[in-house]
Amino acid sequence: MTKAQKTNHTGKTATRKKLRVAIQGIATSFHEVAALTYFQSQLEIIECLTFHSLCETLKHDRADYAVMAIENSIAGSILPNYFLLQEYHFAIVGELYLPIHLHLMVLPGVTMKDLKSIESHPMAIRQCSDFLQRLSGVEIKESDDTALSAKKIKDLRLCDTGAIANEHAARKFGLEIIEKRIETNKKNFTRFLILTKKATNGTDSNKASLSFEVANEAGSLADVLMSFKENSINLTKIQSIPIIGKPREYSIHVDLEWKKRKNYESALQLVLRQTRNLNILGEYKKAEIKF
Repeated sequence: MTKAQKTNHTGKTATRKKLRVAIQGIATSFHEVAALTYFQSQLEIIECLTFHSLCETLKHDRADYAVMAIENSIAGSILPNYFLLQEYHFAIVGELYLPIHLHLMVLPGVTMKDLKSIESHPMAIRQCSDFLQRLSGVEIKESDDTALSAKKIKDLRLCDTGAIANEHAARKFGLEIIEKRIETNKKNFTRFLILTKKATNGTDSNKASLSFEVANEAGSLADVLMSFKENSINLTKIQSIPIIGKPREYSIHVDLEWKKRKNYESALQLVLRQTRNLNILGEYKKAEIKF
């Protein structure tokens, strides 16, 4: 019996419903690769061209989970997505670090000298900035998705345009890779968050994402960080984002890890008294970075 099947109460074999997972982009995009890598099963992929659309899809129960990129080792944090996390209050139930290999692809027979423009998602363009800056006479255009850029070249038969995407997109859309691994740093990875509407209390969690506000006073943030340190909590990420409508005030987002859960719980008790609007965005199992 396959994973997609189960036996119902009548003894007959029934097909188990596939998980519906929303991604930003289309099939063969890095978001789809991340979803398939994380869940390790057959999925119903829900394509969303924007991160806002992705969140709306999950909010209205058109997907069971959503996969959202949150940071890249070259391009840095995707700040608009931190605002979306605050707006939608989804639960982070997992994470994945996906190695990102980017290639320049064109229609078969097209060469570098034929190119007048190169298209890709803004984050992919930032990750390939060193390569792109060496080009002359080529316009760099932003698009909604890496795979969508490749599909556009195929559909419109563009002989003067290249796309930056992964090898899956090149194979699916019949494009030829003319420059491989053009990312600025070869140890390039993107961190993806796995989101759902309802939090799950995993007993094996050893990482959490929090957001909070502190008083606009000297040392207020330092006091919070000291509470984590005193309880042997390792901060792996700290990111501030402006609070809309409140000049000079910020929401602080942190990712933290622990070896003993009681240390984490003790730290939370202290931080609760030192902050405003403390939110636990999710508790989950930390992922490893593999190349």
